[in-house]
Amino acid sequence: MVDPRILQIAILGCLATYGMTVLDFELSPGRFALIVGLALGTEWLGRRWRGERFDPRSPLTTSISLSLLLRTSGLELAAASAVLAIGSKHLLRARGSHVFNPANFGIVALLLLTDRAWVSAGQWGHTALLALALAGMGQLVIHRSARSDVTWAFLVAWCSLSFGRAAWLGDPWAIPLHQLENGALLVFAFLMISDPRTTPRSRAGRLIYAAGVAVAGFGLQFGAYEPNGLFFALFAAAPLVPLLDRWLPGPVYRWAPVLEEPSHESHPASAAALLSSAHGAR
Repeated sequence: MVDPRILQIAILGCLATYGMTVLDFELSPGRFALIVGLALGTEWLGRRWRGERFDPRSPLTTSISLSLLLRTSGLELAAASAVLAIGSKHLLRARGSHVFNPANFGIVALLLLTDRAWVSAGQWGHTALLALALAGMGQLVIHRSARSDVTWAFLVAWCSLSFGRAAWLGDPWAIPLHQLENGALLVFAFLMISDPRTTPRSRAGRLIYAAGVAVAGFGLQFGAYEPNGLFFALFAAAPLVPLLDRWLPGPVYRWAPVLEEPSHESHPASAAALLSSAHGAR
């Protein structure tokens, strides 16, 4: 089975390239390379500190997501977001895994620590074609990572709240439809809240979690007038995942294993069994 992170990297990489070359994102190739490079370097240090083998897939996903969503007024802040995001994976852990989605942590940390960082939600252009493309590619990723229930539960709750608010205010449906044509919202739904390592283990827990994030984020955005309400809601909900897992237990998610060629030196027991079989055959 193909590791879903490979698909995520391919999709996010295409989006970043399209944004820099066609949509004129406020993202230069140099800034993009800085964020990706620092994320990979921080991951290497964290893995070395914990005595694990370096794996570039997770930091690549995180760093490209940061490049797509987060904007800063200085390169030093962009660099800090990458270090904070990946550093949170290795320093803030529970049950053998990280607590926060790394990209979400990096974004929220910068938003809280400085007023020189913001999430660029309108850079994608409110076009149905791009929205459908993002949704379709994102669905492919979440299907492979067995977390499509999180995304669909979130989107159903968010759409229900959006159209319910429009009905309450007497607004035409064109207003919530226009609000849904948002690249940042779709990246959040398909590639952030659906992170298998930071969502509840059971389906019931994931549905509660997704609906709760949608309600909290909607309240912050339209009640408290916080444009980044979704990111703050996901950040606040992350520490509650262990409680949901205790209340509604489920199996631990595992990424697709990397297949390796067997080695007699690294598997002495298997080598001994082969020799024994050979002697028996004689």
